[in-house]
Amino acid sequence: MHDLRFEQPVSIFVGLGFPSSIESVEDAYRILNDWDGRRGPAHSAALNACRAAIHGEIEPETVRGIFTAFAKAHGIIVPDAVGAETLGSSNRLSS
Repeated sequence: MHDLRFEQPVSIFVGLGFPSSIESVEDAYRILNDWDGRRGPAHSAALNACRAAIHGEIEPETVRGIFTAFAKAHGIIVPDAVGAETLGSSNRLSS
């Protein structure tokens, strides 16, 4: 089996608002499969992407991007993660 880990984790809020680090396709799949919220097109796209990666059809980083879009659309992405997505880790400003 090939490596399904993301290069960088996606930080989301779960449960009662606790941050959680999603580090792989499997982690994303579990979150999506257990999702109690609205299951619209973003959810379907992310779940299908996870399945495709598990079957070796797409790369984990593609899943990461789709899962990140799902998390943003549903307001569960940790705000610092949004900044990191926008700036990239090498472009962060130091204080």
